[in-house]
Amino acid sequence: MKALVYEAPERLAFRDRPDPTPGEGDHLIRVEAVGICGSDMHAYLGHDDRRPAPLILGHEAAGVAVGGPRDGARVTLNPLVTCGACAACTAGRENLCPDRQIISMPPREGAFAQYVVMPDRNLVAVPDAVPLSKAALAEPLAVGWHASRLGLAALHRDMDRRALVIGGGAIGLAAALSLDAMGCDHVTIVEPNAARRAYLENRCGQRVTAALDGSAPLVIDAVGYAATRAAASDLAQPGGVIVHVGLGEDTGGLDIRRMTLQEITFIGTYTYTAQDFRNTAQAIFDGRLGPLNWSETRRLGDGAAAFRDLRAGTVAAPKILLSPWD
Repeated sequence: MKALVYEAPERLAFRDRPDPTPGEGDHLIRVEAVGICGSDMHAYLGHDDRRPAPLILGHEAAGVAVGGPRDGARVTLNPLVTCGACAACTAGRENLCPDRQIISMPPREGAFAQYVVMPDRNLVAVPDAVPLSKAALAEPLAVGWHASRLGLAALHRDMDRRALVIGGGAIGLAAALSLDAMGCDHVTIVEPNAARRAYLENRCGQRVTAALDGSAPLVIDAVGYAATRAAASDLAQPGGVIVHVGLGEDTGGLDIRRMTLQEITFIGTYTYTAQDFRNTAQAIFDGRLGPLNWSETRRLGDGAAAFRDLRAGTVAAPKILLSPWD
């Protein structure tokens, strides 16, 4: 098969790799669409020791099952593979499984390829009327769905359901769309990039501002840098909630004194539960997350150029999808 292989920092090669072989309980999936995630970019830049070269990256995918009992089934992939038996898994918090694995991280190769192998329980059937390019957005949307669900649940019942989302990339947009779907009263995305602001306003119908000012009961940091954590600390209203989902850098930024004196709740969120993923997929199928027309599709063979464009900050669309077969 053809695959886009991470070979060294800022070096990707489109080349032949052996077809993956399904094990017991697995399915071979012909990948039809796969998104570039921020974590893929971190690996590409050499900033993720968990993803050593050479490796096939990519975990936001949808495709068609090949062979076996689900042959021909159109599916979107939950890339988080968990044990199913530990305390976290049996409590429905699979994202905290101590033995969790994710495709695009050893020992599991990713989906920047024509084929990938996934366990049966990680497949969600996609209705015929839903394009697989939209179904591939289930993974990043589920990250925003999970963060939004936990943030709204933590808000005091007397507080307004208003939110600020810091960062207008795919996860920030996913959080904003999820908050809208969950009945949040007013959602504003804070995005400094002018081209992306225009895209979010004109293509995605979002309220967007360039300024880190004002305040809200709920603040979601979908960037995760020291500067955005500092902004979240300042923007959250007394008694409010900060949800941290971005992984830009590891330390710095939080104003612990203000958070303590103002009783601001801080929640770190990681990926999603299996139920969150299924709920997000259903929300896509039902149209509750909007038209989902904000991705840009390129050939997998042009993936290295797509990464360079993302690195240069010249991509306005919140998500680039790669197609292995066009």
